[in-house]
Amino acid sequence: MYIYNVTINIEESVHDEWMQWMQEIHIPEMLATKKFSAAKMCRVMVEEEMGGVTYSVQYTTDSKETLQRYYAEDAERMRSDGLKRFANKFVAFRTELAVISNH
Repeated sequence: MYIYNVTINIEESVHDEWMQWMQEIHIPEMLATKKFSAAKMCRVMVEEEMGGVTYSVQYTTDSKETLQRYYAEDAERMRSDGLKRFANKFVAFRTELAVISNH
């Protein structure tokens, strides 16, 4: 199992609009690609010097191959909507996590 983790710092001026978009549009569209079986959104409990609010969104997928298919088939389209809506209002970075065990 893999987790595709997206960490985002969003400016407070667009926070509420962004949160609604994430929960009602973006995350459901990510799941609709059928490449992820679940999504978990967490607030990062650290105050950043740059301000804003930071979140980690973790999308669960079955394999590295499925994640590669997401990159090839969906990633550009999925990223572009957020870039258009919230240009210059957020920073994001992505990491891939391999699940070692669940307890």
